[in-house]
Amino acid sequence: MTPEQARLAAALRELRARTGLSLAALAAKTAFSKSSWERYLNGRTLPPRTAVQELCRLAGEPDGRCLALWEIAESEWSGRATQTARADTPAQALPPVADPVPPPDPAEAAQGGGRRGAATVAVLASVCAVAVGGVAVALLLLPRQSEEPRPAARATSTPGPHCRASSCEGRNPIAMFCAATPDTLATRHTATGAWLEVRSSKVCGTSWARMWGTRVGDRLELTAGGRVRGAEVENTVDADSFVYTPMTVTGPGTVLRTCFRSAAGAKDGGKEECFTSVAR
Repeated sequence: MTPEQARLAAALRELRARTGLSLAALAAKTAFSKSSWERYLNGRTLPPRTAVQELCRLAGEPDGRCLALWEIAESEWSGRATQTARADTPAQALPPVADPVPPPDPAEAAQGGGRRGAATVAVLASVCAVAVGGVAVALLLLPRQSEEPRPAARATSTPGPHCRASSCEGRNPIAMFCAATPDTLATRHTATGAWLEVRSSKVCGTSWARMWGTRVGDRLELTAGGRVRGAEVENTVDADSFVYTPMTVTGPGTVLRTCFRSAAGAKDGGKEECFTSVAR
């Protein structure tokens, strides 16, 4: 398992933990079998891109970060990263090979006398100088290893928020990418088994609440500064995933009141379960 694949598998396991779904339930809600999900989450097999997107959808989180991890892991898994590095490395030029200089004939040198011998030495010196100059030029033209450009690293940044402060009021935290790196202000487990969580985003300047492990008809409300934002579990798809309230603008020290009313409690006149938290 490559380090890139290990990071992707860890991110997928975290998302699966958020959903609270078993492997069998995960298989029932996606196009992938229980054994396939087991291999994907343990890092033994690289999951398809669509499997990553499906898990992000079930966890109610943007898929930008996980898809960036998948792209890197898939590049290493398929060998495209190695092939790209080899293709980007320039081949080194070889120095030109000088034609060999034939040795002087001893008999001819003996007959030529001093003047002819001097001429021969001059010719040999000129040829040697040309050969040495050619080798020097070739060495200067050779690419230096230390100056070769390296392939640029693949960017893994996730999309930034699509709104800030008042422009986020009443909008979906997932669709606006405000839930990419949120702070968790409070977590509660209700009497009916549902889980509640209050979250905030310093970048967007907002807060919201979410619930999971719910039943059809359960309702959640978040109140801040007199503004009330609510959400309801409308069908079985909602009951099997996260349900979010719209965002409301908050600043450090804003008091948030979160109230949950189960579908059974609403029919029987049961009391709401409420608690407070403070935005950071």
